Amino acid sequence: MSEPPEDEPDPLGRVAEVEERLLGGPRRHTRAQAAAFADVSEEYAQRLWRAMGFANVGEGAAAFTDGDLIALDRLTALVRDGVLDEELAVSVTRALGHNAARLVEWQVDALAEHLEHAEGISPEEAVRRAVDLSSDHLEELEALLAYAWRRQLAAVAGRVLAVRDADSVSGVRSVGFADLVSWTRLSQKLEERELAALVDRFGQRSADVIAAAGGRLVKTLGDEVLFVADSAAAAAQIGLELAETMADDPVLPDVRVGIATGTVLTRMGDVFGRTVNLASRLTALAAPGTVLVDSGTAEALAGSEDFSFHLEPTRAVRGLGLVRPGTVRRTR
Repeated sequence: MSEPPEDEPDPLGRVAEVEERLLGGPRRHTRAQAAAFADVSEEYAQRLWRAMGFANVGEGAAAFTDGDLIALDRLTALVRDGVLDEELAVSVTRALGHNAARLVEWQVDALAEHLEHAEGISPEEAVRRAVDLSSDHLEELEALLAYAWRRQLAAVAGRVLAVRDADSVSGVRSVGFADLVSWTRLSQKLEERELAALVDRFGQRSADVIAAAGGRLVKTLGDEVLFVADSAAAAAQIGLELAETMADDPVLPDVRVGIATGTVLTRMGDVFGRTVNLASRLTALAAPGTVLVDSGTAEALAGSEDFSFHLEPTRAVRGLGLVRPGTVRRTR
């Protein structure tokens, strides 16, 4: 096998160097050694590894670091102590791996884009610099990640411990979708970089509005955002502010907003169920710049001095039957 020229860096050596810095040490343990260290079967250890989002490792490959073994032992200790069962441990691992992967991809992409514009370097060099910056500032970024996790956990604890009504305990939430009008036309008209900037602007402005009104941004899907709120009033406030914010923005088009209230299933931070489907259907029916709500949301807001309704004609909604939505507006 030929060696790289002396004036060119060895890419494999560079990868190993960065990995060792990020992982706190070299890969030197096999999957059998990792399983033995945590006192679990190889099959279960491999399930957890796949749940993190990584490919299977060969039987004799030295693929795991000391940190990998310690993390595996900490997780399985929670199973041994009865805090988690084996299946829940896999689910927790999958959620951590999935969300961490998305966060890291976003972080590297955002840093690379910033460096490319700020320093006028190529996209390839910008990505390498972004990885270097992340590894050079590992302690600070790691501390911020732990801080954000603790702060979010405290927020969840505050909401849960403050609950006094049965609806909140049983999973009744208000769910909202907002999507950009004329997205197909825009996606065909704009360059990829312009389209990405538009999506980022929409996501950032939406996230600010949702957080400020006490809701939770579940996810963004390009031209669409999904949010939940603990009350119909908060959801209506978010929906109206999203419509107003995008209408006032000189770059972004109007949005349509649909809100439904009812029982919601939550898995890995996402939401599912009939209420979510209904909110999505209402969004498709809403006129640009308006907020369309279901009867459950309208009933929850009945008597409010802050909102008024205009009932729309009854519609046949695919998969959900007949629905009579209402357009919600501010009264002051």
